[in-house]
Amino acid sequence: MLYTTFAKAKEANACTESYRKMAEHLGGVRKYGKDTAIPLDEVLKVCGLQNTIWCFRCTTEPSNDILIEFSCRCAEHVLHFFEDKHPDDKRPRKAIEAARVCITDKSAAGAAGAARDAAWAAGAARVAAWAAGAAGWVAGDAAWAAGAARDAAWVAAGAARDAAWVAAGAARDAAWAAAGWVAESEWQARTLLELLGREVK
Repeated sequence: MLYTTFAKAKEANACTESYRKMAEHLGGVRKYGKDTAIPLDEVLKVCGLQNTIWCFRCTTEPSNDILIEFSCRCAEHVLHFFEDKHPDDKRPRKAIEAARVCITDKSAAGAAGAARDAAWAAGAARVAAWAAGAAGWVAGDAAWAAGAARDAAWVAAGAARDAAWVAAGAARDAAWAAAGWVAESEWQARTLLELLGREVK
Protein backbone atom coordinates (compact mmCIF):
# COMPACT_ATOMS: atom_id res chain seq x y z
CA MET A 1 0.00 0.00 0.00
CA LEU A 2 1.13 3.55 -0.70
CA TYR A 3 0.56 6.40 1.73
CA THR A 4 0.52 10.16 1.86
CA THR A 5 0.14 12.58 4.77
CA PHE A 6 -1.66 15.85 5.33
CA ALA A 7 1.70 17.59 5.61
CA LYS A 8 2.91 16.23 2.28
CA ALA A 9 -0.38 16.98 0.57
CA LYS A 10 -0.36 20.56 1.83
CA GLU A 11 3.27 21.02 0.77
CA ALA A 12 2.30 19.83 -2.72
CA ASN A 13 -0.56 22.38 -2.85
CA ALA A 14 -3.45 19.96 -2.56
CA CYS A 15 -6.90 21.01 -3.68
CA THR A 16 -8.45 22.84 -0.71
CA GLU A 17 -11.84 21.19 -1.10
CA SER A 18 -10.44 17.66 -1.27
CA TYR A 19 -8.00 18.34 1.57
CA ARG A 20 -10.87 19.47 3.79
CA LYS A 21 -13.02 16.54 2.73
CA MET A 22 -10.30 14.07 3.73
CA ALA A 23 -9.67 15.95 6.98
CA GLU A 24 -13.34 15.80 7.93
CA HIS A 25 -13.47 12.09 7.12
CA LEU A 26 -10.50 11.41 9.41
CA GLY A 27 -11.70 13.60 12.26
CA GLY A 28 -9.55 16.65 11.57
CA VAL A 29 -5.90 17.20 10.79
CA ARG A 30 -4.91 17.98 14.38
CA LYS A 31 -6.64 14.90 15.77
CA TYR A 32 -5.46 12.54 13.03
CA GLY A 33 -1.96 13.98 12.83
CA LYS A 34 -0.44 15.96 9.97
CA ASP A 35 2.36 13.40 9.61
CA THR A 36 0.25 10.27 10.14
CA ALA A 37 0.15 8.01 7.08
CA ILE A 38 -3.03 8.06 5.00
CA PRO A 39 -3.43 4.99 2.73
CA LEU A 40 -4.22 5.84 -0.87
CA ASP A 41 -7.09 3.35 -0.98
CA GLU A 42 -8.75 5.52 1.67
CA VAL A 43 -8.16 8.61 -0.46
CA LEU A 44 -9.76 6.77 -3.38
CA LYS A 45 -12.80 5.88 -1.31
CA VAL A 46 -13.29 9.42 0.03
CA CYS A 47 -11.98 11.72 -2.70
CA GLY A 48 -12.14 9.69 -5.89
CA LEU A 49 -9.79 8.54 -8.61
CA GLN A 50 -8.50 11.89 -9.86
CA ASN A 51 -7.44 13.00 -6.39
CA THR A 52 -5.81 9.63 -5.69
CA ILE A 53 -3.75 9.89 -8.86
CA TRP A 54 -2.75 13.41 -7.83
CA CYS A 55 -1.51 12.03 -4.50
CA PHE A 56 1.19 10.04 -6.27
CA ARG A 57 3.24 13.25 -6.31
CA CYS A 58 3.36 13.31 -2.51
CA THR A 59 3.58 9.72 -1.27
CA THR A 60 5.72 8.77 1.70
CA GLU A 61 7.68 6.24 -0.38
CA PRO A 62 8.64 5.96 -4.06
CA SER A 63 5.54 5.47 -6.19
CA ASN A 64 6.69 6.13 -9.72
CA ASP A 65 6.79 2.48 -10.83
CA ILE A 66 3.19 1.87 -9.77
CA LEU A 67 2.08 5.06 -11.47
CA ILE A 68 3.82 4.12 -14.72
CA GLU A 69 2.30 0.63 -14.65
CA PHE A 70 -1.14 2.08 -13.96
CA SER A 71 -0.74 4.45 -16.92
CA CYS A 72 0.30 1.56 -19.15
CA ARG A 73 -2.60 -0.64 -18.10
CA CYS A 74 -5.10 2.16 -18.71
CA ALA A 75 -3.59 2.74 -22.13
CA GLU A 76 -3.69 -0.97 -22.99
CA HIS A 77 -7.29 -1.24 -21.85
CA VAL A 78 -8.47 1.02 -24.66
CA LEU A 79 -5.61 0.64 -27.12
CA HIS A 80 -7.83 -1.50 -29.33
CA PHE A 81 -9.79 1.63 -30.29
CA PHE A 82 -6.66 2.89 -32.01
CA GLU A 83 -5.48 -0.45 -33.39
CA ASP A 84 -8.92 -1.27 -34.81
CA LYS A 85 -8.56 1.82 -37.00
CA HIS A 86 -4.83 1.47 -37.62
CA PRO A 87 -4.02 -2.27 -37.39
CA ASP A 88 -0.53 -1.85 -38.83
CA ASP A 89 0.51 1.09 -36.65
CA LYS A 90 2.23 -0.29 -33.55
CA ARG A 91 3.79 2.98 -32.38
CA PRO A 92 1.43 3.56 -29.41
CA ARG A 93 2.01 -0.04 -28.31
CA LYS A 94 5.77 0.49 -28.59
CA ALA A 95 5.41 3.64 -26.49
CA ILE A 96 3.79 1.58 -23.73
CA GLU A 97 6.57 -0.99 -23.96
CA ALA A 98 9.18 1.78 -23.72
CA ALA A 99 7.47 3.12 -20.60
CA ARG A 100 7.62 -0.30 -18.95
CA VAL A 101 11.36 -0.52 -19.60
CA CYS A 102 11.71 2.32 -17.11
CA ILE A 103 10.26 0.00 -14.45
CA THR A 104 12.21 -3.14 -15.28
CA ASP A 105 15.61 -1.70 -16.20
CA LYS A 106 17.00 0.80 -13.71
CA SER A 107 20.46 0.92 -15.27
CA ALA A 108 21.64 4.09 -16.94
CA ALA A 109 21.82 2.29 -20.25
CA GLY A 110 18.30 0.96 -19.84
CA ALA A 111 16.94 4.38 -18.94
CA ALA A 112 18.76 5.98 -21.86
CA GLY A 113 17.48 3.30 -24.23
CA ALA A 114 13.94 3.70 -22.96
CA ALA A 115 14.20 7.45 -23.32
CA ARG A 116 15.41 7.08 -26.91
CA ASP A 117 12.69 4.58 -27.80
CA ALA A 118 10.01 6.59 -26.04
CA ALA A 119 11.08 9.78 -27.77
CA TRP A 120 10.87 8.04 -31.15
CA ALA A 121 7.49 6.52 -30.40
CA ALA A 122 6.19 9.76 -28.95
CA GLY A 123 7.25 11.86 -31.89
CA ALA A 124 5.89 9.40 -34.44
CA ALA A 125 2.64 8.45 -32.75
CA ARG A 126 1.45 11.64 -31.10
CA VAL A 127 -0.69 12.92 -33.93
CA ALA A 128 -2.03 9.50 -34.83
CA ALA A 129 -2.85 8.58 -31.25
CA TRP A 130 -4.66 11.85 -30.58
CA ALA A 131 -6.52 11.72 -33.88
CA ALA A 132 -7.80 8.19 -33.32
CA GLY A 133 -8.51 8.60 -29.63
CA ALA A 134 -6.77 5.62 -28.12
CA ALA A 135 -6.63 5.67 -24.34
CA GLY A 136 -8.08 6.94 -21.07
CA TRP A 137 -7.67 10.58 -20.08
CA VAL A 138 -7.16 9.54 -16.47
CA ALA A 139 -4.14 7.57 -17.64
CA GLY A 140 -2.90 10.74 -19.28
CA ASP A 141 -3.15 12.53 -15.93
CA ALA A 142 -1.36 9.65 -14.26
CA ALA A 143 1.43 9.79 -16.78
CA TRP A 144 1.74 13.55 -16.24
CA ALA A 145 1.91 12.97 -12.49
CA ALA A 146 4.73 10.50 -13.06
CA GLY A 147 6.70 13.32 -14.62
CA ALA A 148 5.90 15.60 -11.69
CA ALA A 149 7.06 12.93 -9.23
CA ARG A 150 10.43 12.22 -10.84
CA ASP A 151 13.53 12.32 -8.66
CA ALA A 152 16.91 10.62 -9.14
CA ALA A 153 15.40 8.56 -11.97
CA TRP A 154 14.52 11.76 -13.83
CA VAL A 155 15.37 10.39 -17.26
CA ALA A 156 13.43 7.17 -16.75
CA ALA A 157 10.42 8.95 -15.31
CA GLY A 158 10.47 11.56 -18.04
CA ALA A 159 10.66 8.88 -20.72
CA ALA A 160 7.82 6.97 -19.12
CA ARG A 161 5.73 10.10 -18.85
CA ASP A 162 6.14 10.93 -22.52
CA ALA A 163 5.68 7.36 -23.72
CA ALA A 164 2.66 6.68 -21.56
CA TRP A 165 1.16 10.07 -22.39
CA VAL A 166 1.27 9.32 -26.10
CA ALA A 167 -0.16 5.86 -25.74
CA ALA A 168 -2.60 6.80 -23.00
CA GLY A 169 -3.37 10.45 -23.51
CA ALA A 170 -6.30 10.10 -25.85
CA ALA A 171 -9.15 7.59 -25.27
CA ARG A 172 -11.36 10.35 -24.02
CA ASP A 173 -13.90 10.28 -26.82
CA ALA A 174 -13.46 6.62 -27.76
CA ALA A 175 -13.72 5.28 -24.21
CA TRP A 176 -16.62 7.59 -23.41
CA ALA A 177 -18.59 6.59 -26.49
CA ALA A 178 -17.80 2.88 -26.59
CA ALA A 179 -17.67 1.82 -22.94
CA GLY A 180 -19.10 4.78 -21.10
CA TRP A 181 -17.14 7.03 -18.79
CA VAL A 182 -18.63 5.50 -15.65
CA ALA A 183 -17.62 1.96 -16.62
CA GLU A 184 -14.13 3.07 -17.63
CA SER A 185 -13.66 5.03 -14.41
CA GLU A 186 -14.77 2.07 -12.32
CA TRP A 187 -12.35 -0.22 -14.18
CA GLN A 188 -9.50 2.22 -13.58
CA ALA A 189 -10.33 2.44 -9.87
CA ARG A 190 -10.31 -1.37 -9.54
CA THR A 191 -7.02 -1.54 -11.43
CA LEU A 192 -5.44 1.04 -9.17
CA LEU A 193 -6.59 -0.82 -6.07
CA GLU A 194 -5.02 -4.02 -7.39
CA LEU A 195 -1.72 -2.24 -7.99
CA LEU A 196 -1.89 -0.78 -4.48
CA GLY A 197 -2.08 -4.35 -3.18
CA ARG A 198 -5.64 -4.32 -2.00
CA GLU A 199 -7.92 -7.26 -2.78
CA VAL A 200 -10.76 -6.16 -5.05
CA LYS A 201 -14.09 -7.93 -4.55
